[in-house]
Amino acid sequence: MPDAKITRKEKSWIMYDWANSVYATIMMAAVFPIYFATVADGAGQPGDYWWGLASSSAMIVVAVTAPVIGALADFNGYKKKLFTFFFILGVGFTFASALADNWVMLLCGYVISHIGFSGSNLLYDSFLPDVTTPERMDKISGYGFAFGYIGGSTIPFLISIALITLGGNFGIGTSLAVKISVVLTAAWWGLFTIPFYRDVHQMHGVEKPKNLPVINAAFHAVWATAKKIFRDKRIFVFMLAYFFYIDGVGTVIKMSTSYGAALGLDSTGMILALLVTQLVAFPCSIWFASLSRKFGPLVMICAAVCIYIVICLVGFVMGFGLEENFFGVDRAIKLFWVLACLIGSVQGGIQAISRSYFCQMIPPENAGEFFGFFDIFGKFASVIGPLLYSITRGVTGRSSFSILSILALFIAALVVIWVGRKYLRQDGSGPMPSLSPA
Repeated sequence: MPDAKITRKEKSWIMYDWANSVYATIMMAAVFPIYFATVADGAGQPGDYWWGLASSSAMIVVAVTAPVIGALADFNGYKKKLFTFFFILGVGFTFASALADNWVMLLCGYVISHIGFSGSNLLYDSFLPDVTTPERMDKISGYGFAFGYIGGSTIPFLISIALITLGGNFGIGTSLAVKISVVLTAAWWGLFTIPFYRDVHQMHGVEKPKNLPVINAAFHAVWATAKKIFRDKRIFVFMLAYFFYIDGVGTVIKMSTSYGAALGLDSTGMILALLVTQLVAFPCSIWFASLSRKFGPLVMICAAVCIYIVICLVGFVMGFGLEENFFGVDRAIKLFWVLACLIGSVQGGIQAISRSYFCQMIPPENAGEFFGFFDIFGKFASVIGPLLYSITRGVTGRSSFSILSILALFIAALVVIWVGRKYLRQDGSGPMPSLSPA
């Protein structure tokens, strides 16, 4: 039953969201990008320009390799090994980022750790059918994102805020405070991944063909999966819509603090606002899963996309008002807090429902392959968003126009869903037949 008690295996899977979300908060959203923008001052372009290009670079690498990684993960015994590789890459280079001072080295460390973070998440998502049943996927996926937001906003984030705001009283400068925060991120990520290693195992998979080398077999599987996706209009339409709206979601996550810093907002105020985002996201992610069972996943996805359109408009008003001196920083900070609450209300929900909705469409033994393509759609989208932001920023010289440009992505997603609505089932039921890698 969907409301049965959460099992130990499901809890351990959820715990990885708790573990790695601290990276998303400190390295991607709050502490590290603000610090980088300061270090990169005088590098020829504003810090948010370089940050957008770096985020795009990391996503290109993961996007290009995701289908093959997913295909390899479906072979029995491979999924956990690949997960370990990316997990170590992410944690290791996060720690290494704390040892760098040059802005170029900081950016390189971030790019490589981001690849590890994204690769491990691809494989983590593909473990969902290994830990639960289709009728429980909305609930477990929602709890994953919910506890991820609490994990990312509790002890490590609060310590980081305390170090940055109060560290000067104890002789700890901003640079040292950020380095300690980065080390703490790596330690938290590693420690709370232990339950995942203990309890989560690959239950569904396919045998590697004996007459083919493993990499050749993976490419065969990728080609078979690609053909199946393009033939199944339900999956193709959903993934195309996902391509657009998750691009906008990811860009808002990655660029929000860089956007605020470029407008001259106080870093402490932005970090506290992002803490509110995490706290709001916890109950809202669970609430979204509950509403999805009542109204259907597509209704909730469309509702979230509409809220993101409002978010972009509020962000534009905030930036344009500052740039044109319509109002001062105090009012802009208030608008930033409004944005934080709005983002928190939908950020976890739209990602959780998208993950579980897609997972219910696909055969569990081929989850890696399909999530590889799911990931490539998301990651290539994550290339376009920050790149669109940076190009608009460079051409116009206005950060407000950059945030406004993201509107096109959400509108495109709604158009795709509307045009392809007859192919999309509200419950996402009926996974397609299994694929053979041979």
